[in-house]
Amino acid sequence: MIAPHPPTPTPGRGCVGMNIAILGAGAWGTALALSFAPRHRIALWTFEADHAAAMRAAGENMRFLPGHALPAEISIESDIAAALTGAQLAIIATPVAGLRAMLTAAAGLPVLWVCKGLEAGTGLLPHQVATEVAGDARCGALTGPSFAEEVAKGLPTAITLASRDAVFARDMARELRGPRLRLYANDDIVGAEVGGAVKNVLAIATGICDGLGLGLNARAALMTRGLTEITRFGVALGAKRETFMGLAGMGDLILTCTGDLSRNRRVGLALASGRPMEAITRELGHVAEGVMTAREVARRAESIGVDMPITAAVCAVLDGRIDARQAVDALMNRDPKTE
Repeated sequence: MIAPHPPTPTPGRGCVGMNIAILGAGAWGTALALSFAPRHRIALWTFEADHAAAMRAAGENMRFLPGHALPAEISIESDIAAALTGAQLAIIATPVAGLRAMLTAAAGLPVLWVCKGLEAGTGLLPHQVATEVAGDARCGALTGPSFAEEVAKGLPTAITLASRDAVFARDMARELRGPRLRLYANDDIVGAEVGGAVKNVLAIATGICDGLGLGLNARAALMTRGLTEITRFGVALGAKRETFMGLAGMGDLILTCTGDLSRNRRVGLALASGRPMEAITRELGHVAEGVMTAREVARRAESIGVDMPITAAVCAVLDGRIDARQAVDALMNRDPKTE
């Protein structure tokens, strides 16, 4: 049975907010806990008891988001049942690989997720995984141009809350917004998730471009053609074209392809220097979703007959079939096309 939606609190009239369980204490989960804690009661869950104990002892998440004090009001849990007890909303902040298990654990609750990508092996977008696990439960994605570090600092950020249930998207956007975190409701969850997933692949490509010193002209061309590639793929899956001109499309692409905090861009920079993928992953210390997503996007695009040359080139570099400079040469020497 799905839990009833909590009443929308009225700001300035004894607003008590919601009980929110954030499942995943990486950088993003911790940043959201910090952002939501002034208005809601937060339980932040990590699957590692040692990690939970370290956060309680240090008063911050030294492993994934150091330098940001965790208010005592945030309950840090390593027991997922304890984290979910009394929760009115679950926010899944694990990588896509953990989404299915977290959806199962949070069964019966409204759920949002912040992971971006396609599920390995199935090629499913997160909302499709949710449909398999939870049927018609109220759910949606938080996505758009946002680095966890800046959200934790309270810097101004605007993101998309997408759900097929437009009322749920609107209500959750209203309840979760804050003075420095603006949420825009959107009912095109396919477009929002495609934009969030494929921009990570493009960020790897842009990192390669910058790492090779190919210049700003090349970067602009790559991002623009990349947006076309994202849009072509998304529309083929049923997305609205206009979604890709907004925060979940162009906005997220610009940030991730140009921002120095982007993990996926850093992967591309390292690939351009000739570093092996194993060493890059080990030294990064965080999940770069674009690495796995590139292969799943390429497979799904091929299955539906969508041409994605930049994604294919990134896959070839990740798999070691060509080096970074060969990938650029291959893209530049493709047959001329109309824009």
